[in-house]
Amino acid sequence: MPDAVLSQAQYGKAEVRLLHVDRGDERHEISDLNVTITLAGDLPETYLTGDNTKVLTTDAQKNTVYAFARKFGVNPVEEFGARLARHFAEIPAVDRAQVRIEQYGWRRIDAGGAPHPHSFERLAGTRVASACAHADGRTEIVAGVDDVVLLKSSGSEFQGFLRDPYTTLEPTEERILATAVRAHWRIASEEPPWDAAFAGARAALAEAFAATHSLSLQQTLYAMGEAVLAARPEVCEVRLSLPNKHHFLIDLGPFGLDNPGEVFFAADGPYGLIEGAVRRAGAPAGDPGHQW
Repeated sequence: MPDAVLSQAQYGKAEVRLLHVDRGDERHEISDLNVTITLAGDLPETYLTGDNTKVLTTDAQKNTVYAFARKFGVNPVEEFGARLARHFAEIPAVDRAQVRIEQYGWRRIDAGGAPHPHSFERLAGTRVASACAHADGRTEIVAGVDDVVLLKSSGSEFQGFLRDPYTTLEPTEERILATAVRAHWRIASEEPPWDAAFAGARAALAEAFAATHSLSLQQTLYAMGEAVLAARPEVCEVRLSLPNKHHFLIDLGPFGLDNPGEVFFAADGPYGLIEGAVRRAGAPAGDPGHQW
């Protein structure tokens, strides 16, 4: 057998699906979550010898999610994730516990001119929260959104780029710009007003996308991150991933038709992928063990 060491290891329970119903008096409120737990620490024995003495079963982790939902509720999801992460970080062999939550949005169905008290339709976009707690008490919380699709039909160009022997793309002064935003932001203060912070950051992303005359999606990414920092003082860093959802003008000449920027092919792939982080000047470095 070759000489080998266990260089890195973690384990947990992935995609614990949870629907929480707050029944109230007459109007119900629902929270639709997907929870993933990751634990790391002093656990080499289970990998090297199969000794499971220090292992908290992933089934117990799943059960903890459901029990905590009943005991404490699940909103705001940033607090729910932090509570779970701190609980798991108290396990003797665990040095780091991370809990990532996806919250799927729902709104009431309009029935008879009024919102129905207990019927809902699913919304686009996903609210996310990730909490990483350590055995020494440190906790880092990240909030964000996934798959928020934005499009502008004007106000975007792409010119002056490097050309090599394989470049066929023509520069353009006017193009469709569309993306599915993945934006996560790190919180510097531990207890902001979570719902207001989320709403403000999400609005800042969309407003910057709309207001920025885009010379490139890279430039738009920076403007969006900068806007979140300006809107929410508790945010110290924003990480964005923006796929460039290409739209190509269709040549209708063979059919005897012009196409003054009205008919496009919306391509699924391949696509450009633009990623970056915008950090507030002087912000402390983040937790290197936090995977967000």
